[in-house]
Amino acid sequence: MSLITCNIHFSQQPDQVVYASRPLIQELELNTSKPLHIRLGQEQIKALIKPLKRSGRHLYLSVEIRQKIKVPASGIIHVLNNGSNDIQLGPLVGILTDTLKPGESSPFTSRSSFVKQVIKAGHNKAYTFGFTPSDINWKEKSINGYFLNSNGNWFRRKVAFPDVIYNRLPNRRAEIGEEMTQLRERLVNEGIPIFNWSFLNKADVYELLGNDIEALAHLPESITNPSPEKLKELLHKYSFVYFKPGTGSLGYGIYRLTYRPQKGYFIRYRSKGANTLLKFPTFEKMYRTLSLKHGSGMKNYVAQQGIRLIEIDKCPVDFRFHMHKDGNNEWRPAGIGAKKAGRGSVTTHMKNGGTLLTPEQALRLTFGSQTQAVLEHAKAVSIKLSEAIERNYPHRIGELGLDIGIDQNGNVWMFEANAKPGRSIFKHPELKIEGKKSLNYIMDHCLYLSRFQGGGAS
Repeated sequence: MSLITCNIHFSQQPDQVVYASRPLIQELELNTSKPLHIRLGQEQIKALIKPLKRSGRHLYLSVEIRQKIKVPASGIIHVLNNGSNDIQLGPLVGILTDTLKPGESSPFTSRSSFVKQVIKAGHNKAYTFGFTPSDINWKEKSINGYFLNSNGNWFRRKVAFPDVIYNRLPNRRAEIGEEMTQLRERLVNEGIPIFNWSFLNKADVYELLGNDIEALAHLPESITNPSPEKLKELLHKYSFVYFKPGTGSLGYGIYRLTYRPQKGYFIRYRSKGANTLLKFPTFEKMYRTLSLKHGSGMKNYVAQQGIRLIEIDKCPVDFRFHMHKDGNNEWRPAGIGAKKAGRGSVTTHMKNGGTLLTPEQALRLTFGSQTQAVLEHAKAVSIKLSEAIERNYPHRIGELGLDIGIDQNGNVWMFEANAKPGRSIFKHPELKIEGKKSLNYIMDHCLYLSRFQGGGAS
């Protein structure tokens, strides 16, 4: 099996013939006296192959061939030799997302920009397109996908089922329910690897890692749907706990509960754009306030041990580690952002007044000359935690956002793990290169999953 890149051209020939430059024929060890099997995604066709006097790696596809295997565009692409005169173009990579009101300039509304970035990262590497569940034709086993032309404008092409799917359904609401679960399962049953199966609930992550010794060393004590007695016990044990919804995001619905002997109980949270602090003389009165506010919704909450994190100006700092599987199927921290909480805020989210810093900026004030050593240790732990989640999760994961805390002693703690994480850390001017690296990791992992790896320039 060999892999190279070549330049695909469209010819106007009506016959079922592939014209290949002699250097390409030699590199792929093709036999021109035998029929050629040529594939794209899950479509294939048998054709004659004829040599062409031209230097470099070039492949000319007739009208019938490109229509049959649904080649979306000409240009540089990988070609994989599977042996026995069997070659595969591609890979064909689909980005699964959703939209409310598709438009010509933004078919995936607010997610169009990110889909564009991934497609551009696949330039000269793969045929990459975006699509929604409604774009799938199960009878034909085809997808009416959205591609980008050389000017960065969208165009649509019907293509075969792809070699790999990167799942970026935008939120839990879009992916829950029997219909969406069946859709993903049907695609997997077609032999298509899908990574980032679904969002992870906080409770799911703690349950997944509950028996993983390596991971437990870095997890704060957490209790899902704690009884009042358990919550009080946790609060008295650690002085403060975070009480947060199992399916929440962006810091919404999170409370910091604090117990101070002789002073009482405190709830800190964000409401209507402002930080709020309430004081109670007894635990029972504090708990009653939470119950009145959430009712049966309390059963979806998780209570988590409070950790004394490093601080800047007396404001806690935590970290987002954006993790990716690479082209060798190994976990890498593509980008790390440090988030300093706003004054009086429960969380470090930007929308709650948080400030984004580089990890070096955040760590240097506490650890000085030991900054790099602490950071490298945190990176090693983030890889170990990602591996732990992956080995305990029943579906394929290729990307994670780990919310990491580092305490005053340099100990590393994981508070949350998010599949399909947001990309706000890459907005920091000094993290833009990491943002590009993240996109390249996505594409490299698609190449790995589709068996297209390595290759050289044409």
